[in-house]
Amino acid sequence: MSFELQSMGSIGRHCTKVPYRIIMSMEETEYHSKDFEWEEVRQQIENDPTLGYHFLPYQSFSASSSSSSSSSSSLDSQSWNQFHARHSTGKFFKERRYLFKEFPELASCEEYSKVLEVGCGNASTALPILRGKENILVFACDCSTEALERATEIIYASDVVSAERRFRPFCWDVSASSFPRWLICDSCHEMFRSKQNFDNNKRDCSDITSSKETDCCIGGVDFVTLIFTLSAVPLDRMSTAVAACFSVLKPGGLLFFRDYGLYDMTMLRFEPDQRVGFREYKRSDGTRSYFFSLDSARDLFLGAGFMELELEYCCVKSVNRRKQKTMRRVWVHGKFQKPM
Repeated sequence: MSFELQSMGSIGRHCTKVPYRIIMSMEETEYHSKDFEWEEVRQQIENDPTLGYHFLPYQSFSASSSSSSSSSSSLDSQSWNQFHARHSTGKFFKERRYLFKEFPELASCEEYSKVLEVGCGNASTALPILRGKENILVFACDCSTEALERATEIIYASDVVSAERRFRPFCWDVSASSFPRWLICDSCHEMFRSKQNFDNNKRDCSDITSSKETDCCIGGVDFVTLIFTLSAVPLDRMSTAVAACFSVLKPGGLLFFRDYGLYDMTMLRFEPDQRVGFREYKRSDGTRSYFFSLDSARDLFLGAGFMELELEYCCVKSVNRRKQKTMRRVWVHGKFQKPM
């Protein structure tokens, strides 16, 4: 999944501008996130009569909310397959090099920590994580087989150390069903309840190579990343996706969230006939986008059992140098923890 158009700047949530690398390209100038106040843009947009249709209550008159979850999921997968086939060069997305600044726990994690990247797209999240930590393991899923092929090609062609051993892609639609049992099975849940049992039975996860359900599971993951993925899931299936993420995290594990925020410029580009729900839109290619408020994100994650550690709007002015146009981007940044 994932439909994030990367801006010309390298974006983070830190209010002060600090260099990300000693040597930076022109496209990665500085880290910042408070170019304007969200309340300021909210008032301006809500007072613009030409944009009023975005705020109207939405009522579906189609009788086919009768379409089954599985058929809807299949259509979503087809749309994303076609999308990634059209953008097969991988140039549509930029590598998300801000991740270690946004989520420093990734940089300081233990050896052979396991990350589950949900909706990996073309590996723009998995690649910088693998490159930034030479012993981290990334399990990456997507509902699109085309996306998984692109991601695998990109990572295997990169200069990442032990890429083939540390990157574990698998096809899965997290909005349709819970994760496969090999990610974490019932006996592992029991194991985590007793630290002593876990310490006595812990396996070296660097030896695990299975990518299907077997008797040998990986025992849960340390981190889950949901980066520009949840917005692509139909609103009525988001809670299923978040609950599935909660289930595979180890107790104390962290979920890192970043996605479209309410009043982002991309929301304002949608026409009235592209609305398919409240704050929910569908593009002509069949892919979806939802725009989160802090409250809607909070309700989803806390409703699944997570504890909120961080949740805020990132408001960034992005400059399109080719068109000499300034665009106001709004994203939601969140960090949530599974209770011990």
